[in-house]
Amino acid sequence: MTTPTAKTIQIYLPTGEPRGIRIAEITTRIVQAVLIPRSDLAQGKQRKELDLPGIYFLFGEDEEGAKPIVYIGQTEDARKRFDSHNKTKTFWKTAVFCVSKTQNFTQAHIRYLEWYCMQRAKEVNRYSLDNGQVPDNSTYVPEPMEAELLDVFETISTLVSTLGYPVFEPVAKQSSASIAFYCRGGGSDGKGELVEDGFVVHEGSKARMEVAPSGASSVNPQREKLLIAGVLEETNGEYVFTQDYLFTSPSTAAAVVLGRTANGWVEWKDNDGATLSEIHRDMNEAEDVADNA
Repeated sequence: MTTPTAKTIQIYLPTGEPRGIRIAEITTRIVQAVLIPRSDLAQGKQRKELDLPGIYFLFGEDEEGAKPIVYIGQTEDARKRFDSHNKTKTFWKTAVFCVSKTQNFTQAHIRYLEWYCMQRAKEVNRYSLDNGQVPDNSTYVPEPMEAELLDVFETISTLVSTLGYPVFEPVAKQSSASIAFYCRGGGSDGKGELVEDGFVVHEGSKARMEVAPSGASSVNPQREKLLIAGVLEETNGEYVFTQDYLFTSPSTAAAVVLGRTANGWVEWKDNDGATLSEIHRDMNEAEDVADNA
C-alpha cells in the first residue's frame, strides 16, 4: 500500500443539506463522486452527472449480519439502474456514483473498474459483498490503460472513504507505530489495536466460550452475528477469530473476547501491562506538552 499524501478534497452540497446529496472531488483529479441518499433518489436522478457512464456503490446495513453491505456495479444508464435497484434491493440506504469530469470513461474503463473494485473489496473484507460470485479475471485492457485505471481507482477509494464508506481500507493498519494490546482471562487470548473507527481484534485471537450471566444479553447476540458471518469459529472448545474484525469500541471488543461486560479501556493492555487508557492518556499528554513547548 502506498504512503498517504496530503490532498485537497472539495465537497459540494447542491441542496445545502449536509446529509443530503454530496459531490466530492480531488481538485487535481478527473474523478467525481456523487453521493445520493436513497431518500433523495428522485432528486438525485436530476443530476447531470447521471448522464455519464460510471461505477457505483450501494451501501447499507444488515441488521442480522456482522458487517455493513456493499453492492458494486457499472452502468451507462444510472437512472434506470438505480430505479431497478430501488425496486429489487432492500438493504441499501446510500448510492455513490463515480464518473469522469472530463467525460472520458468508456465501457471498457467502467467494466475494468467494476471488476477491480469487487476484487479489492473482497480482498479487504471490510464489507459484505452483495454481488455474489466475483469473476477471477478482468476484462482485457491494454497495459497503459490499466495503469491509468489503477490510478483512477486510488482516487475513487479516497473519495468513497471520505464520504464515509472505507470499503477498500483494511480494518487493521499495522505499522511500526502501531501498539498491540492484549486481553486475557478465563481462557481468552485476544490481541488487537486501536484504530480511527474503533478497535480491531486480530485474526487468531481466542474468545472464551462461556458467557457470564451479567453479559448474556449483550454478548450473545454479538457473538451470534460473528458466528453466522464466519468471523468467529468454534475450534477445540474455544472461539477463534478467523479474520481481523473491527468493533465500534474497545469495550465491545473486550466483552466479546472475555464473555462478560467489560471496560475495554482497562481490559486491553500492552506487553508491559499498561492499559489502553493509560497509554493513550500519556500519548495525549505528551502531545500537549510538545504543542505548548
